[in-house]
Amino acid sequence: MGCCTGRCTLIFLCTLQLLAALERQVFDFLGYQWAPILANFLHIIIVILGLFGTIQYRPRYIVVYAIWTAVWVTWNIFIICFYLEVGGLSKDSELLTFNISRHQSWWSENGPGCVRKEASMSGIKGLDTHSYISVIGCALEYRYIEVMHSSFQILIALVGFVYACYVVSVFTEEEDSFDFIGGFDPFPLYHVNEKPTNLLFKQTYLLISPTGFSGMEGMNKWVFKVLRRGEAALSQLQNNFKLCCRQELSLPHVGQPKSSAESRKGSCPQQLLSYQ
Repeated sequence: MGCCTGRCTLIFLCTLQLLAALERQVFDFLGYQWAPILANFLHIIIVILGLFGTIQYRPRYIVVYAIWTAVWVTWNIFIICFYLEVGGLSKDSELLTFNISRHQSWWSENGPGCVRKEASMSGIKGLDTHSYISVIGCALEYRYIEVMHSSFQILIALVGFVYACYVVSVFTEEEDSFDFIGGFDPFPLYHVNEKPTNLLFKQTYLLISPTGFSGMEGMNKWVFKVLRRGEAALSQLQNNFKLCCRQELSLPHVGQPKSSAESRKGSCPQQLLSYQ
């Protein structure tokens, strides 16, 4: 396959997905978002599996990747609904952290243009060691940044799903149309051996020849010539035998003496014995 085919495009898409997933994993680690961290980890593994299957012509791995892309699209739709507070979801909940901490997205305090200020709360009793953190001047809210990340992941996953289905269909057609030696199936069930008789004879001789004669090229050539001559003599003997049988079955000419017919019948064993 050329470099401008669906296979090369799928390799490019898997590589792009892998880079985008690694970038997202870093920022989820910084924000202690445990649910997205686990999802990104599974996504990275499946993308690597799909990339390996595309490079090594393994349709089953690509099928696994295609199924996962559907799950990945569903997960990212949930993330979009979570940050946009659709369907009763709240971006301030602790759902993505498994209720372990109250951390939010890393972009909530480190977004573009955001200024983070800390105000001490020493005037309040019991809160001497705490401080109030305020974020102002953000050019873009963090929830929209997360939505853009998820939207980009959905876009790549949908395109990857389409190309994965296309590549699987191409691999399946090639596997059904051609009989590859050492290809997809190294041991095909229906393989017709169409080698000539002399090649099969030579292969059998090479298989049964002792390993001690592997370095004796002269001995091997001489034995092979003798076997070839024996094979040719056997073939000629079979042809003479068929010719004799035809002559014996044929009717004698009118007026031909009986003695000539008997002598003609007796000539066949003599011809056979001459080649023994």
